[in-house]
Amino acid sequence: MERKNEILDFGIEFALQIIEFTELLESQHKYVFANQLRKAGTSIGANIFEAQSAESRADFIHKLKISDKESKETEFWLLLCELAPSYPFNPELKSKLLSIQKLLSKIISYSKKNNKSN
Repeated sequence: MERKNEILDFGIEFALQIIEFTELLESQHKYVFANQLRKAGTSIGANIFEAQSAESRADFIHKLKISDKESKETEFWLLLCELAPSYPFNPELKSKLLSIQKLLSKIISYSKKNNKSN
């Protein structure tokens, strides 16, 4: 039986939701935000996906750290959408992003500890 990869599933699902939200931004002519948010938001899942084929534990950790950095940039763009009165905002995206950030943090922390003991 294949184990479920929760972080990978979250990353892919979140990327799809980001695409949908950025299409809404584009429909309102918010092109700069749409482009920046699409790049950062989909990069989270892309780096998680890439980490699954890491060459070493250090490479795995590095790719997840990149994913975490992209999540911080995504958080910034979502925050601006939340604070700017003329921009749409989706609180569900913010909530899902927080869940991804927490899970990434746990995986990175566990992987670092496990890497030191090997």
